[in-house]
Amino acid sequence: MSDHHEPQVPLASRAARAKALRAALDEKNLIPKDYIENFAHVAENDWKPQNGAHVVAKAWTDPAFRERLLKDATSACAELGYHGPQGEYMAALVDTPTLHHVIVCTLCSCTAWPILGLPPDWYKSFEYRSRVVRESRSLLREMGLDLPESVEIRVVDTTAETRFLVLPVRPAGTEGWSEEKLASLISKNVLIGVALPQVPATA
Repeated sequence: MSDHHEPQVPLASRAARAKALRAALDEKNLIPKDYIENFAHVAENDWKPQNGAHVVAKAWTDPAFRERLLKDATSACAELGYHGPQGEYMAALVDTPTLHHVIVCTLCSCTAWPILGLPPDWYKSFEYRSRVVRESRSLLREMGLDLPESVEIRVVDTTAETRFLVLPVRPAGTEGWSEEKLASLISKNVLIGVALPQVPATA
């Protein structure tokens, strides 16, 4: 039996592999003209957490919209112009003073693109996807969110269809604020549930 081993070929970079795949698909005319460019433009300019912040701020200030959001988040978000891939079936998770929601996709990295944007790198990591389920309180504390033991943490896993956003508790002291000012308190991390909206000390 020969001890000869084939030399190991270094794996090409992710960018190089993506470029090679694109070239192969183009050669076979399998990609519609400008499809990737248009997709990238939408992902970079239209899908962003500011959209989700607008949704939350409106739910905080408009009881009728809040009711529609809780009943059918997909339609409610579409009212504001937020729809598209990964947003076909959306649901709002309502926080209370004693219940806090956290979103995860244990199989991959699904988020509601139209209102959260593309997922951050940490959200896609195996560490987050596994630990948030097994030791959510400890992980959130490490990420800067230290919730009292009296607050239940409910981890919600995306399904094959449904994508979520967290509707946090409106911070005290924001009565009379405009939707725009309220929206400034909401980040992607807040929409995922690994942070809470914070009112600046100078507000």
